[in-house]
Amino acid sequence: MDREFLTDLFADFGPVTLRRMFSGYGISADGTYFALALRAGLYFRADEETIPLFEAEGCGPFQYQTRSKTVTVNSYWQLPARLFDDAEELAVWARSALGAAQRAALRKRPRKAKASVKKVASTKTTGKKSAVRKATAKRSPAQKKRSGKKRSSS
Repeated sequence: MDREFLTDLFADFGPVTLRRMFSGYGISADGTYFALALRAGLYFRADEETIPLFEAEGCGPFQYQTRSKTVTVNSYWQLPARLFDDAEELAVWARSALGAAQRAALRKRPRKAKASVKKVASTKTTGKKSAVRKATAKRSPAQKKRSGKKRSSS
């Protein structure tokens, strides 16, 4: 599949961005990747809501072979071949795939961004003294005793 073919294929869906990826293209809309066009076919993003549609069509998930095993990627499923001739229905499937990709992106977002801000703020306010305390805490009792003698003799 070449760039021009893919652009025409998604014409009813709307504008898509194609980016070279692996042996084909990653396809995105509004900055969200929802499809892969590879030598083996066209794969759409899927989740628990959309996988039954692919299964009903007899389609399977994306798979690739490594030296030792076959890896299955359940988040991308092969598009039914009949949709290549039906641009309107392909656009419906593409919207579903985009929805699945957006739901996946929402699940990946960190829940507590404030915790990392507090952690940075606490290290800034503790300053040099806490670094010295940490360094002395790591020393053995014998090392602390020796360093104490040196300080007292000065």
